[in-house]
Amino acid sequence: MRPEAPRPAGLGGWSPPPLRPVLHLTSGMLLALAAFMLLPAALDAAHGHPDWKPFATASLGLLAGAGLLFRATRCPLAEGLTLRQAFVLTPLSWATITACAAIPLYLSQHPGLGGSLTNAYFEAVSGLTTTGATVVTGLDHAPPGILLWRSLLQWLGGIGIIATAVAILPALGVGGMQLFRTESSDRSEKVLPRARQIATAITLVYVGLTAACALAYLAAGMAAFDAVVHALSTISTAGFSTSDASLARWDSPAVHWIATVGMLAGALPFVLYLRALRRDWEILRDPQVRALLGLLLGATLLVAAILLVRGVYGVEEALRHAALSVVSVVTTTGYASADYTKWGGAAVGIFFALMFVGGCTGSTAGGMKIFRFLVVAIMLRAHFLRLLYPRGVFPRVYAGRPLPDDVIGSVVVFFALYFFCYGAITIALMAMELDFLTSASTAVSMLSNVGPGLGPLTGPEGNFSAMPEAAKWLLCFAMLLGRLELFTVLILFMPRFWRG
Repeated sequence: MRPEAPRPAGLGGWSPPPLRPVLHLTSGMLLALAAFMLLPAALDAAHGHPDWKPFATASLGLLAGAGLLFRATRCPLAEGLTLRQAFVLTPLSWATITACAAIPLYLSQHPGLGGSLTNAYFEAVSGLTTTGATVVTGLDHAPPGILLWRSLLQWLGGIGIIATAVAILPALGVGGMQLFRTESSDRSEKVLPRARQIATAITLVYVGLTAACALAYLAAGMAAFDAVVHALSTISTAGFSTSDASLARWDSPAVHWIATVGMLAGALPFVLYLRALRRDWEILRDPQVRALLGLLLGATLLVAAILLVRGVYGVEEALRHAALSVVSVVTTTGYASADYTKWGGAAVGIFFALMFVGGCTGSTAGGMKIFRFLVVAIMLRAHFLRLLYPRGVFPRVYAGRPLPDDVIGSVVVFFALYFFCYGAITIALMAMELDFLTSASTAVSMLSNVGPGLGPLTGPEGNFSAMPEAAKWLLCFAMLLGRLELFTVLILFMPRFWRG
């Protein structure tokens, strides 16, 4: 990330960052989005469904508009982006792509989406942020183009957030992400060339995992279309399904275990997959990977024990449904093989706590990220030891390296900001006459990009279509806020950011 050259401030100190590179990169992303719209258009056309026209119309219109913008804003990018340009690029590109992705949904003939700007935008935001909350009912009979488009959005959002987390967020130093700074995200280096190389390698791994997951689903008995759609949303840890019952529609142990393993694969750092391909097995030694696996194992055994004690399932079923549900919530996927809100108060409390955690950084998973909890644990240990031994020296070490003060400060501020936003969203939802359980669980579900909340309205068997329209717009903002690590969105509301 190259430093920004000083420029004379405009009137009142107003000095916005040059937007030409930002608009050029955003228009390039829109061109890619327009090309992907042709896939559901072709699928609907092959099935004789009239919804191929909205996808084709939106694609051609976006190709023309984004193509003109791409050409008009052409500029050299070898020098990378300045810090302020990178801060603008991240939320602007996600918000713009989301709005354009909603166009074919709005133009479609689907009764829950067509003609409803709120529902179309909510579904697009939920898809691209890999949240998985849906306002669509009757998925079992929905047009294939819409089903494919929803999962494609999640798949694109998954690879998009990996690239963002690897190439941009560490350079911005938000929420402790600078702990994972690589050569591609060093502020003093040219970011784009190295970012392209890493993004290309990660994309190949991402495609490979998706193809393997689709083949596994196919071998387990899923139809070809269902296997592809679920593979797209499994590796992206997103959770859109082709059925209102989610994975409960397939009462197959093989399907459930494949989904569990696929969700876990999507929640691990993709950079470590690249190292594993070079026979560097750091993925087995990485602290956040070990912490994530330990948390999943412990929570799964605990929930399975609750199910056995209550007599809900036998041993195999208890382990299978507990593992899928725990992995689904922690990796912020949102799949469900059963309604875990009916497993008793203890299980509901466990799942509510797990919603806050999330997967590893550099993965497709959302949440607060497991590494931040590790940093807090390291800080607490050092603090308690200092209370016991005031003259002792207790270094704070992560993965064999001392924790920099700026990382610790960023993590502490992130926690404070996260819970402030969580409280504000919860109160706002309650002000819209929603009950406390629905408001509290939906707020954390949206901020952590989990998908389903708790309670009958937004739980695993619920649907967000009955939410008030104002609540849906608030939740759209919460999904983007959580997906982009809070700071990259909220900093744009600071007047100082726009001054020279």
